[in-house]
Amino acid sequence: MRYMGMPAGMWVLFVRSFREKLTDVLGYDRKTAARITKEAHRKYRKLIGGLPDFEKDDRFQMNIASCAMLAAFVLNMPKRPGVDELTEYYAAAMMTEPMKLFCRQAGKMKFSAEDVKGMKETAALRAADRNPYSWNMEFLPYPDGSGYEARFSKCGICTLMRELSLGDLIPAMCRLDYTMSEAGGADIFVREYTLASGGPYCDCGYKKKRG
Repeated sequence: MRYMGMPAGMWVLFVRSFREKLTDVLGYDRKTAARITKEAHRKYRKLIGGLPDFEKDDRFQMNIASCAMLAAFVLNMPKRPGVDELTEYYAAAMMTEPMKLFCRQAGKMKFSAEDVKGMKETAALRAADRNPYSWNMEFLPYPDGSGYEARFSKCGICTLMRELSLGDLIPAMCRLDYTMSEAGGADIFVREYTLASGGPYCDCGYKKKRG
């Protein structure tokens, strides 16, 4: 995957937050945070360069770039964080004001005809059959019309994090699904299983809010 374009844009959009939260959440001094960030940028570019190109219609390119960015920071931290620490750090770093706005705008479209069409197209693409760093998903509308489930049988985050010996930290990224759903304001996110914890699949359930 080329660094220029979306991956470079991701770095520009989030680097300040990722650096600041090293201090605010994980307690590193500013000098150490600056050093971690500088080294993480080099690692991020290397990780991105080692990934295959994603297909044009694959909607998960940003997900894998976000994973690569978090992994690059973790791999350059003097002390490896625990899952709880990293969960707090990742949520704080990702949920910038522009990201919150993005979630609210996405929430306005949730369950619309366009949203459902996109989910069906993603399910049909089965991009992970050709790219192990992408995702395979089933689209499962709830019979009572109360929302839908996106059920994932393959996960690019799991692939990359496990290759980097960071598999135990994947749940820190999974938790962001709840945070983004809350920020969107249109649904209640529900989940029973994750591939990261050894489940048969990752179920991402979106139930319409009432009233």
